[in-house]
Amino acid sequence: MRTADLDTPAVLVDLDRVERNLRRAQDYADRHGIRLRPHIKTHKLVRFARRQLRLGAVGITCQKLGEAECMAGGGIDDILVTYDLVGPIKLRRLAALHERVRIAVVADGEAVVEGYATTFRDPGRPLEVLVECDTGAGRCGVQTPAEAVALARRIAAAPGLRFGGLMTFQPRARRRETDAWLAEARERLEAAGLPPATVSAGGTPDLLRAAEITTATEYRPGTYIYSDRMQVAWGHGSLEDCALTVLATVVSRPTATRAVLDAGSKVLAADTAPVPGHGHVLEYPEAVITALSEEHAVVDLAACERRPAVGDRVRVIPNHVCVVVNLADRVHLLRGDRVEETVPVDARGRVT
Repeated sequence: MRTADLDTPAVLVDLDRVERNLRRAQDYADRHGIRLRPHIKTHKLVRFARRQLRLGAVGITCQKLGEAECMAGGGIDDILVTYDLVGPIKLRRLAALHERVRIAVVADGEAVVEGYATTFRDPGRPLEVLVECDTGAGRCGVQTPAEAVALARRIAAAPGLRFGGLMTFQPRARRRETDAWLAEARERLEAAGLPPATVSAGGTPDLLRAAEITTATEYRPGTYIYSDRMQVAWGHGSLEDCALTVLATVVSRPTATRAVLDAGSKVLAADTAPVPGHGHVLEYPEAVITALSEEHAVVDLAACERRPAVGDRVRVIPNHVCVVVNLADRVHLLRGDRVEETVPVDARGRVT
């Protein structure tokens, strides 16, 4: 099968670009002595998680328990879930996973730790818990190194828990500030008799400069496997590194300078990026996708010397690939123009 045989819209994944992206990241981590723990939230495929491990990753990262359950079902047995897990339903699911695989979690407050401590009581098989640290991203996380120490003490005091270290999702391009925050926290923890075995940082934009966070022992990139316009705009690689595209058909040319594609927000997602439009049209790089409705992408062709006709097909690099993957039931894996395999997205919709 060739791409010409596919109906549209269709999500395409270039396997050669995937392999280059994975190897580049693993080679960088190996050169700098950093443990790589890729985040599967981007690809959501067991096969790519296995490939990342074969190349040298120490384990994987998941954001939600549903993703972790899917990956564990596929034979992945070393998982970090970087999300506060709250409430009896999730704690029961976590306990079931803890019986099957090596799983670690994070916490950024007393209430989260209390839930873990109440559920996990066996000192012979403790649950590993990392303290999540807000090093400037303004999302979850303890706010100061002193708070990190206090929470680490609470974790270490619970018989069924084990303090595993620190975790952060640092803000882009603030590696020096992140390193200083984590270094202070590590020093305070060591002084308290709680040296962190793991200091985990993450984020694709800073992946190839991760060694500048000298305190980190581990790095968790996610989008790097496919990349997208957002990552390129933030300085990670180029459009030639983008492994995932959306194949779409021109279904209307209502004016000389306007085209409409059959891939709207239900396929391309509606995320914006620090570049114009809702995706990059490979065949018409001067075109701008100015608007998305659910099933339509409106394309401004005014700057294009040549313009597509109704029935022509184009490939679009999405702004934010992670959302696109979660919208797709399946992806088509390519070698050149040949469809090597069509596979379901294993962890699609696993957001609980």
